[in-house]
Amino acid sequence: MNNFKYFGVMVDCSRGAVPNVTSLKHFFDIISEMGYNCVMLYTEDTYEIPSEPFFGYKRGRYSQDELRKLDIYAKSKGIELIPCIQTLAHLSAMFRWNCYKPIWDIDDIILIDDERTYELIDKMFSSLSSCISSRKIHIGMDEAHNVGLGKYLDSHGYSNRYELLLRHLERVCKIAQKYGYETLMWEDMFFRFMQNGDYRTSQNIDFPKEITDKIPANCSMVYWDYYAERAEVYKAMCKNSKKLSDKVWFAGGAWCWGGFTPHNKLSIRRNSLALPICKEEGIENVILTMWGDNGGECPPFSVLPALMHAAAYAEGLSETEMKAKFEKITGVPYDDAIMLDTANHIYGDNISVDSSNYSKHKLYNDPLNGIANENSDSSINGIDSSIFTEKAAVLRKAREKAGDELFLIFDTQIKLCEALNVKFDLNEKTRKAYNKKDKSALRALAETEYPIFIEKLEAFYEAFRAQWLKINKPFGLEIHETRLGGLMLRTKSCRRIILDYCNGIIDTIPELEEESLPHGRGYIGSWRETFTAGPI
Repeated sequence: MNNFKYFGVMVDCSRGAVPNVTSLKHFFDIISEMGYNCVMLYTEDTYEIPSEPFFGYKRGRYSQDELRKLDIYAKSKGIELIPCIQTLAHLSAMFRWNCYKPIWDIDDIILIDDERTYELIDKMFSSLSSCISSRKIHIGMDEAHNVGLGKYLDSHGYSNRYELLLRHLERVCKIAQKYGYETLMWEDMFFRFMQNGDYRTSQNIDFPKEITDKIPANCSMVYWDYYAERAEVYKAMCKNSKKLSDKVWFAGGAWCWGGFTPHNKLSIRRNSLALPICKEEGIENVILTMWGDNGGECPPFSVLPALMHAAAYAEGLSETEMKAKFEKITGVPYDDAIMLDTANHIYGDNISVDSSNYSKHKLYNDPLNGIANENSDSSINGIDSSIFTEKAAVLRKAREKAGDELFLIFDTQIKLCEALNVKFDLNEKTRKAYNKKDKSALRALAETEYPIFIEKLEAFYEAFRAQWLKINKPFGLEIHETRLGGLMLRTKSCRRIILDYCNGIIDTIPELEEESLPHGRGYIGSWRETFTAGPI
């Protein structure tokens, strides 16, 4: 028996990767056997609105027919498919087209109080209601930090932002009611306005009655938290959330965002704190989110161990029962599947890597002008990059038991480890040899390790491409081909620079002349923040 009424997942279909219908059906097969009974497809603009040709243009949007097929298939598996969209912020992809500029406020936020905004939102609901049978819809509204501070401010002057948010919410919920929808929304803006922009807290919050009274009765609050490491935070936030609504959902995380490699162990650690608190506080509905920040590099199938662990808690299974069930469903031993995390656990499994994507940042770290350097974090000195050879061997053994998508996911992680075996400390080796003016060592690097890395990077790209095209629509792959292709070309260029220096064609390498400073940011950030200090 499941501890929760709605127990589901949210698949990000908006950050570059749009899972294709075939792979989603297979994913539904797996999670339904695990015990999940609802799925939210997070689509900012990646669903069809027939009268809006630029909505989701060239982004791999789902057609109405595709959504109908997914809805029918999900129901056949005992899964309720719930639309999960945005009606306030996170609409940057839409605003790149001129036809939507008139309803753009600021950042990625839509213009409140403009009738054209509500005409578009009506079309959103109309389109989805015609092809997805659930009468629940998630309307987003999270992280609208600067709402009312752009074009709205220019036209209307400063407005109380609580009033602005509530007025917009009321309009959106009224449109939703027109289509028979019960709405859900991310709740964080109610907290942020009370706490100078902060969301989660371990403190009691008393929301003014004039605010809580205006929250529409048909709108559930979704408390999302993938970060807290203390049970008291989850407890306080559940209690605070219930002050906003008597209908509260919890959204945890199955971390597959920000990099190529998943964070199953991190997800398990945090959800193991959160889910018992949800049960204790009477939170009946839970979803686990699988975001795709910074390009959707890591597919939902990579976090099946984290999903199985949460499902085992919901069902009350022992660890032995959980592992047996996972292997029966996937064909892969649970302990093998959780090794998909391994490329980020380069400093030992007992060290908390949090959500840092060490593997991605070391892959993209510039060979000459690197930002993610060893000396930027004193805790990571002295790591032997040959550890990746060991990790690749472990993954290779596990790969042989995998089928379909999981085989490709293991293969991608193997090729990533093999590339990192060369690339991980290439910047440091290059800088060290240059500082010693050791041209023989520099030449050896340029003639051996640089070409080997280029070869391994090509192999990683081929594996990643195969994984992408098996699981996703082709849209969005161009982003990663541009990034990885740029890394290949840049590595070749760095090799030429080093050889020019060794051959006396140039006297110095300016990138290596500049001191590498400890910036204290670790390795958390996007591709852009890793690849260059310059603007992109």
